[in-house]
Amino acid sequence: MVSTPSDRVRPDGRQPHEPRPIHFQLGVQRHANGSCIVSLGETQVLCAVSISEDVPRWLEGQGRGWLTAEYNMLPASTNTRSDRDRVLAAGRTKEIQRLIGRSLRAALDLHALGEQLLTVDCDVLNADGGTRTAAVIGSYVALVSALGPDHPALIQQVAAISIGIHDSVVLTDLNYEEDSSAHVDCNIVGLSDSSLVEVQATAEGRAFTQTQLADMLGAAQSALEDIFVAQRDALAQK
Repeated sequence: MVSTPSDRVRPDGRQPHEPRPIHFQLGVQRHANGSCIVSLGETQVLCAVSISEDVPRWLEGQGRGWLTAEYNMLPASTNTRSDRDRVLAAGRTKEIQRLIGRSLRAALDLHALGEQLLTVDCDVLNADGGTRTAAVIGSYVALVSALGPDHPALIQQVAAISIGIHDSVVLTDLNYEEDSSAHVDCNIVGLSDSSLVEVQATAEGRAFTQTQLADMLGAAQSALEDIFVAQRDALAQK
């Protein structure tokens, strides 16, 4: 059974179910249709959405659009400089790009979008854990900024959060220190109607139970509700 003691204090002073502070800076790229920098604690991701009429060939003439995503970590975003993905994206990068794309498409009515292509670019400026979840959170805000809040294609909010188990305690929104030492790591993407888009859960050295998974899902749902509020507040101040 996973314990969640309320008196446990994490390295950065948070309680177990307390996510990191979230902040949005909108309109940071003037040539993008919509953009923002999302800050999740020390993690910062630049998210930008570009709109074009160049739908994939397999969609031409079908009257519906598409959304695709690209993700990259800038060379100095971590404590050790990383090389740029110049030609072919690495496996982790491809996995995250697909996650972002699936997540945002789940929030859209692609038929209401019409024959338009939405390209989402996510560039990690500073990484301290949770870069993929921050990318989903910020990309939704950039997407609404690009389309306008009343666009009929926008049918749901979407957000993501990382949940882990460390020393038998469920932790919400892991930073790098916690993520690198947790024995269970889980990334959860959810919609504003409480449905789930994706659950990525992995044990390292110690398997987890169905009860523990239910505890993680419960912690995630609470955090997602808070993120939905933060997204709406940021867009209302645009």
